[in-house]
Amino acid sequence: LRAGAPGTAHWTAARQIGPSILRNGSEELRAEFLPAICRGELVFGLGMSETEAGSDLAAVRTRAGRVDGGWSITGTKIWTTSAHHATHLYVLARTGEPAGAGADRHAGLTEFIVDRDSPGITVRPILDLVGEHHFNEVVFEEVFVPDSRVLGTVGAGWKQVTEQLAFERGGAERFLSTYPLFAAVVRAARRVPDRSVTERVGALAARLAALRELGLQVARAIDAGEAPVRLAAASKLLGTAFEKAVVETARYVFDVCGGDPEGRRLLAEGLAAVPGASIRGGSSEVLQTIISRAEVPR
Repeated sequence: LRAGAPGTAHWTAARQIGPSILRNGSEELRAEFLPAICRGELVFGLGMSETEAGSDLAAVRTRAGRVDGGWSITGTKIWTTSAHHATHLYVLARTGEPAGAGADRHAGLTEFIVDRDSPGITVRPILDLVGEHHFNEVVFEEVFVPDSRVLGTVGAGWKQVTEQLAFERGGAERFLSTYPLFAAVVRAARRVPDRSVTERVGALAARLAALRELGLQVARAIDAGEAPVRLAAASKLLGTAFEKAVVETARYVFDVCGGDPEGRRLLAEGLAAVPGASIRGGSSEVLQTIISRAEVPR
């Protein structure tokens, strides 16, 4: 990420699905998927969000019903990054109905790993504002998934997915995706010294150091077998704000000091990409709610 290397194709598998399989998967799933993920051979798409269930995953409507030897999945997922390149799809589906009014909406959800080339899957492109194709709508029409591809425990998907989101939200990409632009800002600031520029760049450097320490705390917690949901939410929330600040600072610094062509190219990319950062992986408002529910020491 710091070098600007392309990582999107593999980080869903490496940062999120791999740790989830390690935590909740059967020995069969571990043997099948973990070595291939480590070799960079698999591309995963995340089948979480739906048109009526973005940050509110408890509103998932995609259903998985029991059939002979496994499950049949029907429903639609949206904003699935890299689904058009994916070898596999992670799918959160409803396998049971909460009983009665006022019942727990979080009950009856199950996680599945689905082969992307399974019959019944249709991938439709969603182009972003600059015409690039990263996102997709994915339609499942009676897609068969064998029992062996259930991730974890049937009906325990909510607990598992909230833990999994700690892997997604606590990763370094939440604050390092704009690092090449930050490096270009530093180059410009060194070329044409200016007090205001130095102060702004110094403030960003301090925030980056703090985010690195926060990222290390998340990593240590995961290594210890924990699911640092609130810590990861804080990392993502603060990382999103940092990346927006990098873009805003770059605009100022390049106006004052001038920017090289590479820096200006990165700025143009950042201007298009950063607005979505406060939504993907959980909106900032949802993350604030998660953090606010943390127990306060007495």
